[in-house]
Amino acid sequence: MKKIVLSHALYKPGMDALQGKAEVLIPNNGNSDEIINELKDAEGFILRIGKIDRKAIEACPKLKVITRPGVGVDNVDVAAATENGIPVVICPSANFRAVAEHALALIFSLSKSIVNYDNETRKGNFAIRNKYTAVELEGKTVSVLGFGNIGKELAKMCKSIGMNICIYDPYVSEEVVVSMGYEYSKDMKEAVSKGDFVSLHMPSLPSTRGMIKKEHFEAMKDTAFFINCARGDIVNENDLYKALNNNIIAGAGLDVLVDEPMKADNPIMKLDNVIITPHSAAQTQETTGKTVIMAVEGTLAVINGEKWANVCNPEVYEHPKWKDR
Repeated sequence: MKKIVLSHALYKPGMDALQGKAEVLIPNNGNSDEIINELKDAEGFILRIGKIDRKAIEACPKLKVITRPGVGVDNVDVAAATENGIPVVICPSANFRAVAEHALALIFSLSKSIVNYDNETRKGNFAIRNKYTAVELEGKTVSVLGFGNIGKELAKMCKSIGMNICIYDPYVSEEVVVSMGYEYSKDMKEAVSKGDFVSLHMPSLPSTRGMIKKEHFEAMKDTAFFINCARGDIVNENDLYKALNNNIIAGAGLDVLVDEPMKADNPIMKLDNVIITPHSAAQTQETTGKTVIMAVEGTLAVINGEKWANVCNPEVYEHPKWKDR
């Protein structure tokens, strides 16, 4: 029977889909350095949290497929996988609504001081209501950095509640953005300066890592909130901490940090003007169900020699391992 390593258990529909189709090992650890012995015997690796690098890929000749139950592959050495004929399966277009809703939920929570009001009310501080920190969203501007599926969905939802939309995405034309009724900025600093909320929706790539930094936070309004439901490493986290701690910006809603699982001793965790969620934006029942089924189907298909379409490295099928398939 096929042997598949899962870094962590999948949501129940995914585990059900594997039942009777593969021998499953779940080390509850996705660090390839620490689970290398398990990976050496596996044909498939479904990676939720952790990483797999070149060293591990080259040490695992039986490995036929690496699967990410999502679209981010920043924790996979895709080049090494491709060189070794290993497709990296992804699950695209399944999570855009869930992530956009989560970003909007953070916008609402920050604008209404929900977490702070809840904490203080539980302490018996009913007078917190008289601080008047809540603001209304109608007429406020959200600057959306990255206009892919998630950015488009968030813009649509924010527009529907009366917000103004400013878009920055160098890969989308001004004509497209303007035709949708939104403002377009060619410059990211200009875009962030306009936002009462700045929401990040870019992929983690060598060209985007550390892209959001001190100069961008300083360009924001001191009343503005920063939202990140993309990837933590797109942001210079030290610069973000300083901007929040020194009130250069009003606050942030973060679903991601550079190091995950998130550590309780991260200084950002100590700030009371930040809402932090555990990289859970896409973890709705609906989206997760669709995603894990897609992940399992893709994993089994590749192990069985099928050229699965949803891979981030389609050029892998030119590898000699895939000749005549």
